[in-house]
Formats: sequence, structure tokens, C-alpha cells
Amino acid sequence: MRFEFATAGRILAGPGRAADLPSVLAGLGSRVLVCTGGHPERHAGLLAGLGGSAAVFLVAAEPTVELARAAVAAAREHGADVIAAIGGGSVIDTGKAVAMLLGNGGDPLDYLEVVGSGRAITRPAVPCVAVPTTAGTGAEVTANAVLAVPSHQVKASLRSALLIPRVALVDPLLTVSCPPPVTAASGLDALTQCLEPFVSVQATPLTDGLAREGLRRAGTGLRAAYADGLDIAARADMAMCSLLGGIALANAKLGAVHGLAGVVGGTADVPHGLACAALLAPVIEANVRAARSSASGAGVLERYTEAARQLTGRPGASVEDGLAWIGETLTLLHVPGLAAFGLRPQEVDDIAAKALVSSSMKGNPVMLSHDDLNAILLQAL
Repeated sequence: MRFEFATAGRILAGPGRAADLPSVLAGLGSRVLVCTGGHPERHAGLLAGLGGSAAVFLVAAEPTVELARAAVAAAREHGADVIAAIGGGSVIDTGKAVAMLLGNGGDPLDYLEVVGSGRAITRPAVPCVAVPTTAGTGAEVTANAVLAVPSHQVKASLRSALLIPRVALVDPLLTVSCPPPVTAASGLDALTQCLEPFVSVQATPLTDGLAREGLRRAGTGLRAAYADGLDIAARADMAMCSLLGGIALANAKLGAVHGLAGVVGGTADVPHGLACAALLAPVIEANVRAARSSASGAGVLERYTEAARQLTGRPGASVEDGLAWIGETLTLLHVPGLAAFGLRPQEVDDIAAKALVSSSMKGNPVMLSHDDLNAILLQAL
């Protein structure tokens, strides 16, 4: 087997590691642009420790091409030579995009896949330190940054190993303040980002170990973190699940859940994690049906069976047991279908067509047709 493996140059993980942020930044640059969420007061202590040389740029919603342009302009005005991204996936994706554009020049549309020019990213980004405050996207170790392009009703990626942050600082204590709905959405995204690389056609021995451990931690941590946000062990499990899934997907790709979720998120105002949650079971069912009808599908079924055993904690669990666990979890976490966000049946066909050509579909373990994707979307409504 031939493969490559890339991740952050340095990972600092564990309760209390956020205190290391000032010293980490001091070793990388002298003028910091901090990308953070719409409520920076949540991280007032952390921001205060960065001193007067830091400027703050707020990311109050999922990033768009226009927001990325504004953030780059703010970084240049400040003379920033290092980026700190403190927040959820949207914040970290913005920070990664800014760091890349400072290093490479040009406009986000020069590099975006599908709706942009898709130009190769060839120069290193300026140093970026990613500090996740949710346990979900794994953006602190992924090789892409997702930007919404409203004019095309789609989300597209900047993609290169050069986008991976220089340092990932993962402190589960920063996630304790996440309210239950955010814990649910981000945690289900993290789970999905361990499962899809595990069944991916591009899985490797390295990503298998990471994804397997991530699934196990989702099984023990997700429901517990939702039920009690102060459960530090559960928060630590989910922070690790997110980190492991991010590393795995950066090296083994994703699948139909994310291929569809990216287009769904560009069509309706659906939080990414909740889109993944609604699509997860229908995609598994479609992939399993295809695998069972194929002479070469045994390996795919073995992967889904092992994933079920990790999630449920039961050595004898079947694929159906895994699907039942997912269904029970969605009920416990009060996850709605996609129709609750205004997605309509008449939009399904166009979403399926766009998803078929998305880069995330390249890792799906079986070939799914346009009709298959239509059926998945209708089921997810």
C-alpha cells in the first residue's frame, strides 16, 4: 500500500493546555490576528493573556468568501505575521484561509474548488495556531477550509496540506460552556468524521487506528457530554474524537454524508453538524444495500460492523445494531430532520446533482447514483 500522511506540526492536548497559547504564539510571530466567534467575552481570559499586540476579528457566522476577504484585509492592516483561531469550525476555517491567503496572495476564488479557479496552493501559509472551543469539525488538523459562496448556493473548499495549522491546541475545558444543541451538532459531526474515513476507499493503517479510537470515544462521550456539559471525561472523549476524526479525514477523505451536507448547507440554513446527523443513517443504509448486492462488498460490510461495535461497546454488534444506536442517539439529542430547516422536496434533485461532483464523494466506499442520492435526501427530510 502506498499513501501519504500529513497533520499539524505540533499538537498540544489535554485539560488546561489553553494556558500555553501565549508562549506558543510568541515562538511563531510578533503581531497576532485573533479570529474568534461573535461573543469574544466567552474567551476574555484567554484573549487578555495575548497582550496588546493582538488584534481581534469576529466571525459571527459560517464564513463566506466576502468574510475571508475582510479578514485578510484586517490582517494586512494589522501587519499580522501569525494567526490565532479560537472558536468552532467556522472560526478556525476562517483563520486557516487568512493564513493561506497571506502566504500565497490572491483572492479566495482563485483557489476554491468547484466554483472557483481551483488554483494550486504552492506557498506555505503564515503560522496559524488553532484552538477549538467545540468538539466537532476537527478543523484544527484538517487540510481544507470551507467557505460559503452564496451566489452559487454552495459551500466549497480551499484544499491543501499547506492549510493545516502549524499548531493545534486542544483543551477540552474550553468546550464545557457549549450549550447542549451545539454539543449535539458538533459531536455528531465528529462522529461522522471518524466513520467516513474508516469506511473510505482511501483508508490507511494509520487512519484506521485513529478513526477506530475516535468512534469508541464517540460511543462513550457523546450522549454523556450532551446530558451533562460539566462531565469533563465526556468532554475529553469528544475533544479527542474530533481531533482524531480531523486527522483521519485529512488523510483518508470523507464520503456521501459530507458530499451531500456541503450542498445542503449552501441551499438552506442548516448547521453543518445537524445536516450530517440527518444524513448519516440514510447514507449508511444506502452504502450497506449496495455492498450487500456486490460481489466485492464484504470488506465494506466488515468496516460498518466494526464501527457498530465501537459505537455500541458491544463486541457482537451488527450493522443494524449500529444503526439503532445512531437512531437512539438522534432521538436523545433532539436532532430534527432537514425539513425543519426549510429544505423542500423539490430542491432534492439539484442538491443530488451538485453532490455527485463534490470532492467528498471520492472517499465513499461504494458508487452511489443520482437516484440513490435523491432517495437519501428524501429520507433525511
